[in-house]
Amino acid sequence: METHNATIDRKELSATLKLALGETVLDIVLTEDRPNDVKSVFNKLLEQLKKGEIEFNLTDDKEDLYHHICKEYITQLNAELKSTYSELQDNGLIQLKKDCA
Repeated sequence: METHNATIDRKELSATLKLALGETVLDIVLTEDRPNDVKSVFNKLLEQLKKGEIEFNLTDDKEDLYHHICKEYITQLNAELKSTYSELQDNGLIQLKKDCA
């Protein structure tokens, strides 16, 4: 399982949860209602799951409302990613990696 970083980008009038997947960063704007953008992020995460199981770790030093919201969000996201990965395996939609010994 690969672990990726999640951070919070705080600005004066906005806050964004940033999910880093290597060179790619997926943004979820926390201060606006953008369901299509969130849907797009989840579609990209599904594509990533086809390559292997992933999870996110929140890296954030500031204990504010955004921190607590994102901490819970990441917990739920990781549970959903794990469940979805298992479903993909169960339905034969991904190949299990075989050990090369």
